[in-house]
Amino acid sequence: MRIDLHCHSTASDGTDSPAELVRNAAAAGLDVVALTDHDTTRGYGEAIGALPEGLTLVTGAELSCRVDGVSMHLLAYLFDPEEPALLAERELVRDDRVPRAKGMVAKLNALGVPVTWEQVERIAAGGSVGRPHVASALVELGVVPTVGDAFTEEWLADGGRAFVEKHETDPFEAIRLVKAAGGVSVFAHPAAAKRGRTVPESRIAEMAEAGLDGIEVDHMDHDADARDRLRGLAKELGLLVTGSSDYHGSRKTVALGAFTTDPEVYGEITRRATGAFPVPGTGGA
Repeated sequence: MRIDLHCHSTASDGTDSPAELVRNAAAAGLDVVALTDHDTTRGYGEAIGALPEGLTLVTGAELSCRVDGVSMHLLAYLFDPEEPALLAERELVRDDRVPRAKGMVAKLNALGVPVTWEQVERIAAGGSVGRPHVASALVELGVVPTVGDAFTEEWLADGGRAFVEKHETDPFEAIRLVKAAGGVSVFAHPAAAKRGRTVPESRIAEMAEAGLDGIEVDHMDHDADARDRLRGLAKELGLLVTGSSDYHGSRKTVALGAFTTDPEVYGEITRRATGAFPVPGTGGA
């Protein structure tokens, strides 16, 4: 089985619609794909409706969190999307995304970059707006060559010249909310140092004690040394180890299925989840 547990659609900052994402996942030879848009479940219906025969969909979300001033992401799988407390927290995070993006536009204007809110809004195309949309605007304007080049201290990285904070959930609260909604939680790309400061291992140990289920080890932003270190940490803490592409369509160069999760780990995730179940494809439109 080929299992990719971290993918984005136009419901947040990917460039494939949810329907295109599942069709492309099947074409890439995947057996299981997870839809994990940022702080939203809005793409579920379209993805399920288009799910090809032979492909299983894992519903999820990537939750925006912050601990000790460090931004981090928590992958939540197979939770009840209508559970009131987790739904309210996701909405609180999403509601702060627009004023945050407008604040980044204002800072870029002050730096002499002629980006406009209308441009960012067009790029987001109704999705949950985020830094990648602002970064794409910088690429359009020729300010930076790629989206990744916008995530530096010069521009949009944490603490960068045009960075603006947004509401982010305390990860210990997020872990509790996900578990209460019947879901499974995995720390996304915990050693992605090029994105900014990372959470120390001592904090990850505390999260494991608080109910964190796993850590994403095999990821494009982790080199071989980081993966070895994280595997050792996961073994020490009794955490599941996942791998995934963090696919964003044409917004990033990584391909669907570039990194995958062991079938036994996937099986354990589905056994632990009680809020939702994987959706088998029966041949979508």
